[in-house]
Amino acid sequence: MSEPTARAVPAAAGTPPAAAAAAAPPRPSVIQLVFREKGALYAAYMPLFAEGGLFVPTTREYKLGDDIYLLLSLPEDPQRYPVAGKVGWITPANASGGRTQGVGVRFPTDEKSRALKQKVEEILGTSLSSAKPPQTI
Repeated sequence: MSEPTARAVPAAAGTPPAAAAAAAPPRPSVIQLVFREKGALYAAYMPLFAEGGLFVPTTREYKLGDDIYLLLSLPEDPQRYPVAGKVGWITPANASGGRTQGVGVRFPTDEKSRALKQKVEEILGTSLSSAKPPQTI
């Protein structure tokens, strides 16, 4: 099973980082998250969030409640799904059990996110009842 591909998207060009940080509150991170295989999506899916969510492997430091903007690609689906989520889970570096460092991004409570959660669960199908542990447990 391959890991999802997560890539941070750089901030707008032309603005010096120090000037941007002083002028406005921190902007949410933008991460492209690409799932090529159903197994990788299963490992990242977080059904413990009522509204759904995904685990994003990252070494960047986040706090609970931080905003993260995902550009999500699902297996065998050409569409990219924008998700304005929040950090709802943190797996720190050197976590027990050899778990991957990263954050769980909780989907917002809106109609688009409910439809996305349903789509993810349709893709996963019977895998949702698997005994195989995901990345967060």
